[in-house]
Order: sequence, then structure tokens, then C-alpha cells
Amino acid sequence: MRITFIPLFIFTCLLFSCQESFTETEVSLESYKIENGFELEVVAAEPLLKAPVAIDFDSKGRVWVAQMPGYMSDMQGSEEDDPTGSILILEDLNGNGVADHSKVFMDSIVMPRALSHVYGGLLYAIPPNLWFVEIENDLPVNRVLVDSIYAVEGNPEHQPNALELNIDNWIYNAKSNFRYRRDNGVWLKEPTTFRGQWGMTHDNFGRLYYNDNSRVLLGDYVLPNTLISNKYFTPKASVDKLLTTDQRVYPLHATSVNRGYAKGVLNADSLLVDATAACGPLVYRGGAFTEEYDQNVFICIPEGNLIKRALLTFTGDSVIAKHAWQGKEFLASTDEGFRPVSLKNGPDGSMYIVDMHRGMIGHHAYLSPYLKEKTKTTRIDTIINFGRILKVKRKNEVATIIPDFDALGATELVSLLSNTNGWIRDRAQHYLIFKRLTKATDEIKDVVLNSENKLTQIHALYVLEGWDALSFDFLTEVMKSEHSEVVAHALVLLKRFVTKENIEKAAKVFNTVIDRNNIELDIYLANGLGQWLALNEVKFTPILEKILERRLKNSTVTESLMSSLSNADSLIFQNSVFMDKFKHTEFVNKLARSLSDKKNEKVNSIFTRKSINEDNRTSGAKMFYQICASCHGANGQGIDGLAPPLMGSEHVKNTERLALIILHGLEGPVHVNGVEYNINLAMPGLIRNETITDKDIADIISYVTNAFSDDPKGLSAKRIQELRGIKSSSGMEFTEKELQALDK
Repeated sequence: MRITFIPLFIFTCLLFSCQESFTETEVSLESYKIENGFELEVVAAEPLLKAPVAIDFDSKGRVWVAQMPGYMSDMQGSEEDDPTGSILILEDLNGNGVADHSKVFMDSIVMPRALSHVYGGLLYAIPPNLWFVEIENDLPVNRVLVDSIYAVEGNPEHQPNALELNIDNWIYNAKSNFRYRRDNGVWLKEPTTFRGQWGMTHDNFGRLYYNDNSRVLLGDYVLPNTLISNKYFTPKASVDKLLTTDQRVYPLHATSVNRGYAKGVLNADSLLVDATAACGPLVYRGGAFTEEYDQNVFICIPEGNLIKRALLTFTGDSVIAKHAWQGKEFLASTDEGFRPVSLKNGPDGSMYIVDMHRGMIGHHAYLSPYLKEKTKTTRIDTIINFGRILKVKRKNEVATIIPDFDALGATELVSLLSNTNGWIRDRAQHYLIFKRLTKATDEIKDVVLNSENKLTQIHALYVLEGWDALSFDFLTEVMKSEHSEVVAHALVLLKRFVTKENIEKAAKVFNTVIDRNNIELDIYLANGLGQWLALNEVKFTPILEKILERRLKNSTVTESLMSSLSNADSLIFQNSVFMDKFKHTEFVNKLARSLSDKKNEKVNSIFTRKSINEDNRTSGAKMFYQICASCHGANGQGIDGLAPPLMGSEHVKNTERLALIILHGLEGPVHVNGVEYNINLAMPGLIRNETITDKDIADIISYVTNAFSDDPKGLSAKRIQELRGIKSSSGMEFTEKELQALDK
């Protein structure tokens, strides 16, 4: 009996992974208030997780997590450069909906910030690099460097992230002006509009949405990269738009915010008034919520421990957002550890919340004296060893069977293009492309031409684009669709088939589109006209005139047209009849400005910016810790016998005096807030250090005034250069009296 029992036990452990040892942390959700009709569930929690910042789902619906425990593990961010990060695979082995096991896919990495399951592998960002690895038995193999300057420098709050695979088969990023895709095994990178700060999402049409700290929702009115074909024209009226001027938030309790001392940040009850750390927006496309939630945008407000809900209105030439409610939020908590930083549509139609669950979410380079002092009481900086993935679903929702995409054939994947869940549709489209299931080409073409579902048509259209299976004639057939959104995409894709042979057919189909008198179609028709005008001015100028005559004051249309004219701008400008007809209009003004920029080689900055530069306060913080903190203390509190405090010092508030001290040094005695510090050691200046530039000193000043005063200010490098010439009476360190005399 004993001989047979031991192998059976081992077999059972292998089969069930010794379920007794699994950890399912029970987390109370009593302090969380969610909108009626919805339920909040814990998918995973500590100790399985620590400081998650991004998730994605694999072909089986498992959650993969990027963890960043090195971010603000203490007030100085001292572990920021330590290899404590990891990418985990969460598993629910007992099938109760809560993760009870995790696999380490990759560990000992520094600040992983984004990941995306694409092309059968994992695309992930570890500054400064963007990597792609294939996956074999849940292990990384055959690693490829996609971009060595993906996130070269900068504060973790301000480095590229997101890796959002859009309907157009390109992968977009927040805080970046580049997009990526793989074609026949080769990774491509090209410029795109610079967007947002942390997180990105797309709607069913393919427009992108994002935000930054104080603006809850930004977005584009048009499809990405449709307005940048003319490198001498920079669109401003139709991309990177503020979609709502209402930045109000409604937390359930008084939260700790960095600039809480500033007028208007908190109300009379110490409640946060407007967003200060908005991030991680999500257009809900799951199909499992009620109809009124379809394509609503949910927005993370981690500093307020809440998630907002906004409604979108599509006008054809713009997008307008409006908060669903005044006075309340979709989800809010009194748990100050609740830090939603990212949201995802899930394979089951639910909305998944990445809760970093960390006390300090503001980078140490930006922390104000107010928050540092407040933290001494709240002790929120001690909330560090936590992390959660939460799920929002409708009450009494029936569990959805998630397809195993790796096991599906072409016909099954084609059928999923009609699924109500946008995540399923996106994944089916992508699998058809990267698996090269081109035997379904005829089936896909039939879907594009004959499906009554416009979303299915669009997904199928981009399957053909991914296979390079489109043609001019096929796209003109697509333009017969009754759905303007489908025709718009066909017009965008038609731009790659501009040839002399297609001139007659193009003019005919464009006139058909013109006759529909649809604002959305006019935008994308205008966007493709320039290349055709360069081939045949006679046939296509009348189409241009018709669009302008009825959309003359529409900025989205004129920007769309301006983008298309990279090869026909001079041609139009020299057409005296046309120019006389439209003189003094917005379009002609933009045309003249674009031609001037072309002459002066002044291009849209997205074509010259190679990477994101580190912001000055972060650079200044690094230099402060290297040069100043050993005497003044990491928190600017001063060190007895070495240096006086900086916190609240009158010498910090005066930026020119501060620059003179940093440049030339200071000898005592010195007074700070009425207290005399008579330290025998003189502070040496940095003026003789040839490796320290004027910009370096400007960066230090930006950090010090932010970190140790309630009045953050800067000083230009030019002014610092001028201050190098101002000397003390001794030619060495200044005295306090000499500095005070200079103020007069």
C-alpha cells in the first residue's frame, strides 16, 4: 500500500499543483462603492502581486502582469534602479475565478511598464528598450530587440508606455510619437502624433484616447496618422484634443494629494476638486454591460481612489465627452491604498482594474513639502507590499466561455469577428493576420462586402490589409457600403493605390462619395485628394472645391486636406482661379503657412524627435542626490555640523540667490527661518566643475524649489550663465550679507 500511495500522491500534486499551498488572499471590498447593477470582484491580490502597473491577456484568457515594486518603495525612490521588477502569469487552477497561483515569466528586471500579447509572443517595455519574445511552455525564447531607444531617459511617470494594438494593425504608445508593427518577421517603427502620459485606448472605429495628470480625457477626432502625411504641416484642431473641460472628481474622503496646499485643489472639506493624476483610460468595448455603457470611457483617478465614467458623442468631425454624473463616480473607495492605474477590456466582457495599491504614487522628484509633512501623519508611504487585480462585471452575469485562440481554425476565427466583445474581435483579427490564414481570403472578402455589421466589416477589412490582400477595385466596391465608417476606412486604405492607371476610376468613385454629403466621408476623401491632384489637377480640383465650398469653416476638414497636399501644395497655390475663390479663408492661410515652413525646412516635430528627453525636475533630483544630499539630507532637512535645512528656506525661494549659492558657494553664518547656523565648513560652489552645465544647475533649481518650497520655480540656463560673472568680494564663496545686498 505504501509503495502505491507515494506515486499517487506525487501524481495528484503534479495534476493539481498541490492545491493546498495556493494562496487566495481575502480582500475586503466593504470600503468600495460601485454603481448599481455592478459587482466588484478580486481576481488577484498580494502576496501573488506587488505593485502591478499593466496587464494583458494571453490566448487562453490568463492574466499577465508587469510589476514595478521599485517605484516609490520609499520617499526617496531609492529602489528605482534596482532589478526588482517582473512579469507574472496569473492562474486560477481551482476554477473559482480568483487567481491562486502565479508563474514568473521574467524577473530581475528594472521598471517594466507595458506588455502586449502580439504575434504569438510578448512585446514588453523595459527602459530603455522595447523587446519581443516568443513563448514556449510559458517561458521566453528567441528574444528580439525591437527598439533600443523606446524610453531612453526620464521619470517613470513620463516614459513611453501602453502598447495599444489598434484596429489598423499598428501598436500605439502614450508619451511617445512612435508606433510599431511586425511585417513578415521584420519590426517597423514610424512617427505618429505625440499622445498622452500613462495609458491609451481605442474605440470601435479606431480613434485613440489618452490623458494626462490634470486632463481626464484627451483624444483624436480622426483615425491615427491620417493628418501627418504633410511633414510641413502640424495639425492642431483635430488631434490631441481636450474632449471635456470638466475635470471635476468626487472622492468619498479626503485624500493626500501633492499640491493640496494650493488654492482650489481641495474644497472646504479637504476633498479633491479636480483631477491631478488622471491616467489609464479605457473605452469599454466588452459587450457584456448594458447598451448605455457601450463605448463609454472609464478613467483612473488614483489620487482620489476612484474611477470615473464618461459618455462619448461622435459628431462625424469631432468627439465630445461628458461625465456620466455630477456628484458621484462609477467606483470610489475610502481605502487610500486603492490606486487604479490601468484598465482593460477582458476576454469575458468584464472590465479589469490594475490596482497598484501603493501609498506614494507621485515620483520623488515632484513631491511637495506639503505632502512630505502630511505623510508623517498619514503614513501612507508604508503601503508598499500590496497589489491587486479587480474585475467589474454586471450583477448575476453568466460566465462567458473564453475561446482558446491557439486551437481555432480560420473559419472559427472569421466568425469571431462578429462577436459582441471588442477584445474577442481584436484578437480574432490579429490571429488571422499573424498566422497567415490566407486560405480564408474569399471568406473574409465576402464578410467585408456583405456583412450587415459595420464593426465586422472594419475588422475584416484590416485582416486583408494585414495580409496585403487589398486592391483598388476591391476598395471601390467597399465604398458602396451604407455604413460611412466602413467607407471612411476604405478611403484611408485607398491612398496606397494612387496610380495613373486608376485616375478615371478614382474620379468617378470620389464623385459618388461627394454626393453622399457626409461630414465624416468628406474628411477622409479630402485626406486622400492631394496625391491624386498631383497626378491630374483637372479631374480632382473640382472635387476639392466641392468639399471646401460646404466645409469652408470646418477645421477638421481643412486639416485633413492640408495633410494630403505634400505633393500638390505648390500646384494649388499657383492656381489663381482657385486661390481667388478661396482667398482669406482658413484653408488658404494654412496653405500659405505650410509652404513657408516647407521653404524654411520647418517640419512637424514628430519627424525630428527621436526619443523623450528627461524632464528637468527628474534630472535635477538625480544631481541633487549625487551632489547635495550628503550634506543637506535626502529630504532637505539639513545635517547638524554639515549644512542647514533647505525645507522652507528663504534662500530656496529666491531662485537667483539659490543659483549664486550653487555656482559660487556660501560661507556662514547663515539664517534659515530665523535660526542661525554657524557651521565652520563653507559650501563650495560648482563653478569650477567643468562637467556641470548651466542646464544642470537650472535642473537642480527646478527640483529644489519644487521639493523644498511651496512655490516651484525655475531659472533659465541663459540667466545662470549671466550669474557666473557675479562675484563675491573675496572672489570665492558668498556671505549671507552679500547675497542680501544683491537683492536690494
